[in-house]
Amino acid sequence: MIANENIVLSTIENKLNEQRFSDLKAEVAKFCEKIENRKLREIFCKTFFNTIHSTVLYKDDSVFVITGDIPAMWLRDSSVQVMQCLFFADKCESVRVLIKDVLKKQFELILIDPYANAFNCEANANGHITDVDRQHPHVWERKFELDSLCYPLFLLIKYFRMTGDITVFNDTFLNAFDTIIKTFRTEQNHAENSEYYHFNKMDSDKFVGRGTPVSNGGLVWSGYRPSDDKCAYGYYLPGNMFIVSVLTGLEPIFGDVLGDKARAEVCRSLAAQIQSELEKLAVVTAENGKRIYALETDGLGNYNLMDDANIPNLLSVPYYEYPYIDKEVYANTRDFVLSERNPYYYEGKALKGIGSPHTPENYIWPLSVIIRALTSTDHVEINECVDMLVNSTGGTGYMHESVHKDDEYRFTRPWFAWANSLFAYLVLEKKDFIGGIDVR
Repeated sequence: MIANENIVLSTIENKLNEQRFSDLKAEVAKFCEKIENRKLREIFCKTFFNTIHSTVLYKDDSVFVITGDIPAMWLRDSSVQVMQCLFFADKCESVRVLIKDVLKKQFELILIDPYANAFNCEANANGHITDVDRQHPHVWERKFELDSLCYPLFLLIKYFRMTGDITVFNDTFLNAFDTIIKTFRTEQNHAENSEYYHFNKMDSDKFVGRGTPVSNGGLVWSGYRPSDDKCAYGYYLPGNMFIVSVLTGLEPIFGDVLGDKARAEVCRSLAAQIQSELEKLAVVTAENGKRIYALETDGLGNYNLMDDANIPNLLSVPYYEYPYIDKEVYANTRDFVLSERNPYYYEGKALKGIGSPHTPENYIWPLSVIIRALTSTDHVEINECVDMLVNSTGGTGYMHESVHKDDEYRFTRPWFAWANSLFAYLVLEKKDFIGGIDVR
């Protein structure tokens, strides 16, 4: 059982969610019948519904999705927390309503502050109130991370592809989209154009301020990685790739579906500008002489060669559908980040995978094992990853933030809905590859 699982949702609210998603429960039950491995079946069912059972809070016809044991809504986490439900969007009205409600809330929050990464359910000033920043009472934390603005767009694109529902492209979305574009363009020249964004975290040494010098050529500056840790250099390259991905996905929707040629051109031109710089700066030659993607650069000749488990990272480039991936460079990068040349790669008795400076040494994030499987087409590798995940829950049946490489019972954050949902997404996405699932 997850500790404090119902810290936000009351018994009444849980029962209401059971009723709201009765159609989804029926469809998931049909899929679960196809999973022959009992342990995998039980963990899949628990992780699939973890978000709905414990983090989705409805109030006044609005939805708020907490990340788990922190009572705040991350734009990144909340997108992935519901993404596994998309597999049933064609059959379940409850899924379509949920995704639309989440997107509506996300775009409303972006309009409050496009630089924030996490928000409060109400304007109660909870969260990191001592941080030196222009922080709105609705904001839990104001770390500028590129993925915070990309993930809702990524979810939107996936939802539209699955359903063809154009009602999600409403005025709230359009206003938020324009705000996102304005923010990206501002941060292409951070030192001169970002008039007020800075961040000093008062209770730790992980402050950014206005950041170290960077070149001005078209990449978008970021203060923080998706781990919420500060960037070593101002250009987080997977984040810039993610921007190119979502803009490329939105361009034909604006142009061909919505007839909005102006916004389609905005997507095309900004994506092209960022991509041009990525082609110049994203690839470096490693010590073994092979060309790999770097995690960060300042555009001035300095690079950070590592990978962090949090997504988007280098390992996850195919997952977030970067359209200009160089397959050879990615293969070299994959070899690099899944080896001891990556300072945050660990191997042990329980797991082998990528950790993070965000957590202690020798702790591996299940997210990294999940994304390794999601970006693989090798049956052996995928099943090895699934086996590691199923056998490293510490007896809880849930994924965790990180797990000690040698001991599944030593883990951080037992209630981490992002990892739970992404595991369920993995099982659904790779069902044809995973042993013990009858896909007929």
